Amino acid sequence: MTDNTAGTAPAKDPHDLPDVSGLVVGVLGGTGDQGRGLAYRFALAGQKVVVGSRSAERARTAAEEVGHGVEGADNAECARRSDVVIVAVPWDGHADTLTALREELAGKLVVDCVNPLGFDKKGAYALVPDEGSAAEQAAALLPDSRVTAAFHHLSAVLLQDPAVERIDTDVMVLGEKRADTDTVQALAALIPGMRGIFAGRLRNAHQVESLVANLISVNRRYKAHAGLRVTDV
Repeated sequence: MTDNTAGTAPAKDPHDLPDVSGLVVGVLGGTGDQGRGLAYRFALAGQKVVVGSRSAERARTAAEEVGHGVEGADNAECARRSDVVIVAVPWDGHADTLTALREELAGKLVVDCVNPLGFDKKGAYALVPDEGSAAEQAAALLPDSRVTAAFHHLSAVLLQDPAVERIDTDVMVLGEKRADTDTVQALAALIPGMRGIFAGRLRNAHQVESLVANLISVNRRYKAHAGLRVTDV
């Protein structure tokens, strides 16, 4: 019997990852910097992309600005039309957005990239949701969806810059089923320089999300757009 859990280490050979070329990628929060950047990179790689927003008009405007065949729709329509839905909304709207879209997201592969952060005069710091992490909150709110977590540590500046051809970074991918994490790893691999790395189940998402606070400190100190690399994999 084949073990279909994410606990089995994924193959190192990227050619063993699934073909995701036919999947429609939706981006909730696609009018924000992170969502717009992800939409741009996936569209540039040849994926069909739909960006979502509470306002269909704002979504269509953002889609036109991104170009490369990206389409815009309200969040509900974006979720309905997509096979894989990336959640890139602000943390303070995370729960309300997902609660409202529970029906539209049923059966979908959901990729949560939200980082619960607070800011004060000392800089960024991690928040701890009652569920443990944003990804675990998503899983609790979307019991009929297949929730994963990924794309937390990417620079929105680099994602949106057409002069940047490669983004040399690894993407930590978390989830409960290997088939789902493999799909997300394959999507990450579409972006030149990027690689998806399985990083555990959703219960491990908090430390992945919270590491963004450290990267913000790195970037401010060194005036950089730092990412992550996992060695010996």
